[in-house]
Amino acid sequence: MEYPSSGLLANPDFVKLWIGQTISEFGSRITRDALPILAVSLLDATPTQMGWLSAATSIPVLLLGLLAGVWVDRLRRRPIMIAADCARIGLLLLIPLAFLGGWLSLPIVFLVAGGMSILGLLFETAYRALLPAIVRREHLLQANARLSTTDSLAEIGGPALTGLLVQAVGAPLAILVDAVSYLASITSLSVMRAQELPPAPRQRDTRIWHEIVRGFAAVHHDPVLQSLAVITAMRAFFGAGIGALYDLLALRELGFTPALLGLLVATGGIGALGGAALAEWLPRRLGVGRATTGALLLNGAISFCLPLAAGAPGMALFLLVLGQIAGDGAMMVYFVNKTSLQQMRTPDHVLGRVNASMGFLAEGIAPVGAIIAGSIAERVGIQPTLWVIALGLLTTAIYGLASPLRRASA
Repeated sequence: MEYPSSGLLANPDFVKLWIGQTISEFGSRITRDALPILAVSLLDATPTQMGWLSAATSIPVLLLGLLAGVWVDRLRRRPIMIAADCARIGLLLLIPLAFLGGWLSLPIVFLVAGGMSILGLLFETAYRALLPAIVRREHLLQANARLSTTDSLAEIGGPALTGLLVQAVGAPLAILVDAVSYLASITSLSVMRAQELPPAPRQRDTRIWHEIVRGFAAVHHDPVLQSLAVITAMRAFFGAGIGALYDLLALRELGFTPALLGLLVATGGIGALGGAALAEWLPRRLGVGRATTGALLLNGAISFCLPLAAGAPGMALFLLVLGQIAGDGAMMVYFVNKTSLQQMRTPDHVLGRVNASMGFLAEGIAPVGAIIAGSIAERVGIQPTLWVIALGLLTTAIYGLASPLRRASA
């Protein structure tokens, strides 16, 4: 069934998806922020170990990430998403059980982080492939902007809630809230009525490897998707370094409390909320390509707030808040338009594999960036490492401006 472009709220399946993901996203922010806090504050993780923790969210995806795209294109997408949510509930329960049983350790945290990453990639690959079955492709930009508004609200409330929960009951028990939140996602997906197109028929002798190659081929043959793939890999490499060092910078170098760190990260949600509001408007004024590359450039420039904050403790909070608001706002504009371009330019029968290929590039290079950043920071310090990362993100933006992405249209 088709719905008018001005009435996504009249689309019951989209509303169900939106509500379920809103609740689930709030819970997911708790685990995302609580795991590093747990590692630093409770398990005394070193910079190198924090690098490995960041890498643990990516390394397992190298083994199964591309297979996820094949499964999503071979099977119905909603059952995959429901199964992934059920598995995530079981995996998250390991943390509080291990804590209460006295056997919580960094390897357990690494295991949970890696497993959640695999299941999250599987869910996300199916999620982005399911959306065109719920709304028409010409309305995908609007739908992605609405869903990204949810992400922004979770970014605002989730970290602050995490900080308060961690201080009140501890990081292990705070993660229980995320486990419960996945029940909302499972319920919303179960009651949807949208009929997915049946998976495309395949030849019996088609090997999984051949299907994976077709996903990469679809990216390679489209200059815009090819540019997005390069940008995805570069951003993942340098962004993983920030992920590995941010909590160390805030908690150890600057002496922030977990609650203050949560409030700081929440300010990024304010910027992301503004970015979600602009993500649909800017392409109409500038074109989708210029809006996307302009957002990359702003994010690359604002990333210099991190090394500046490391060298100026008196100005650190201001610089980090500025970086969160402007940087996350710019990245939300980039993400909404990047996701919409990806969905619009890819045939449905290969969309799962293209999504997985992009995810594989990001998750494949991210552990390298995280481990290298952690190792360098342990030897030369956090601030010099952050200067290198900021230069890398700016270089990524310059590449985007020079690529076919700048001239892309929906």
